[in-house]
Amino acid sequence: MTTTTQSTGRRRRREPILPYLLILPTFFFVAMFTAWPTILAFYQSFFRQRLNIAKFREPTFIGLGNYTALFSDERFLLVLKNTLIYVLVTAPISIILGFLFAMLINRAIRGIGLARLAFFQPTILPMVSAATIWMFFFTPDYGLWNTFLQRFGYSGPQNWTGNPDLALIAIMIVAIWKNAGYYMIFYLAGMQSLPTDVYEAAVLDGANGWQMMWRITLPLLRRTTLFVSTIAFIGAFQMVDHIFVLTKGGPSRASTVLLYYLWQVRFENQDVGRAAALTVILIAFLLLFTVTNFVLSERKEGDHA
Repeated sequence: MTTTTQSTGRRRRREPILPYLLILPTFFFVAMFTAWPTILAFYQSFFRQRLNIAKFREPTFIGLGNYTALFSDERFLLVLKNTLIYVLVTAPISIILGFLFAMLINRAIRGIGLARLAFFQPTILPMVSAATIWMFFFTPDYGLWNTFLQRFGYSGPQNWTGNPDLALIAIMIVAIWKNAGYYMIFYLAGMQSLPTDVYEAAVLDGANGWQMMWRITLPLLRRTTLFVSTIAFIGAFQMVDHIFVLTKGGPSRASTVLLYYLWQVRFENQDVGRAAALTVILIAFLLLFTVTNFVLSERKEGDHA
């Protein structure tokens, strides 16, 4: 009896170690490739270091000098403005279209599989390939985009990627076209798991399609919307591939966003300190959008409860 009790006690002492061993690989990769680079960037942002200038190759502590220089630079302020416009336009429109596409194809009719494939097909394309396709669409003289707009009375061919007033709109169109089908999949999966008896009761009560969508579907998909909106806003900050292909940030930085500007500062200008400061600013924006999204979602859920 004593031996059994001792064996059980040893086993109980060993069991708490297992969960930590299971999360150890994840913890290692997060610490190595997320936490450490973030800490290093925060540290380097307080130093001036230019690898392409001999007298500035060694790090020199300047405190908040990199941040002060950035926020007093008109180029950075323009990039910041472009980034906020890009994120606040592409993310909500992509989410709304994804939801509407899911509503449209969430029905058992013949040929619906082809419609789902058509909406989802842009998602499986690499962004570089998608941007290459749209580069032909945006061709001023014979591009399909101008031809399509002329059908609705829009006169004259426009150089979408070469016009400072249209370049940012062009890259937003590509991003929305690419992402809407991806978010549609999450909404479609959520809709197909909703209880059907709720809709049957709503039909018996005389509810129309708009009322069922607004009063039933959207509230039941609140968690899905939280997840989709989080990845949509984070993804909008991270998308730069199509900018390399379509505009290269031009003309006159009209389509330069924060991550593309970070690449230019780090790898073209080789300014390590300022690039680190830009990294910290980018991380701060991501945290701000993510935390705000969660807080607003939880508040709405508490109000409904």
